[in-house]
Amino acid sequence: MAINVGDRIPEATLMQLTDKGPAPVKTGEFFKGRKVAVFALPGAFTPTCSNQHLPGFIKSADDFKAKGVDEIVCLSVNDAFVMGAWGKQQGADGKVTMLGDGNGDFTKALGLDFDGSGFGMGRRSLRYSMIVEDGVVKSLNKEANPGEAKISGAENLLSQL
Repeated sequence: MAINVGDRIPEATLMQLTDKGPAPVKTGEFFKGRKVAVFALPGAFTPTCSNQHLPGFIKSADDFKAKGVDEIVCLSVNDAFVMGAWGKQQGADGKVTMLGDGNGDFTKALGLDFDGSGFGMGRRSLRYSMIVEDGVVKSLNKEANPGEAKISGAENLLSQL
């Protein structure tokens, strides 16, 4: 069953690449007492993700901060090394926090995963965006087609703040 507006974010451990290597990020601690814009996508370095989704949030980072967002998170079922390299290549440093859900546990707990085996990708995240306040989902935008970044894009999420 997929997460809905009003639901609490499940407890899970994501990974972030730091100067010292991959570091765990506990969702309960990370979201507590904060307003976080989260967007998730099927995979780092993939066309729609690299050409539309992530760049929109990087470009709009200051607008999110001006509307009270503490942090913008890009989430994918990739490891921390891939997310770190992709973020660096895209210029996300200081604007968007790149978090890996390497085993897809968080994505599965949200009920927002899909089977990309037909494309050689295994289990992946649906493309979505959401505002999370103090661990509770306040808005959720799921794309019907993972190859599009329209309703889950930065512009639409900004309009919901």
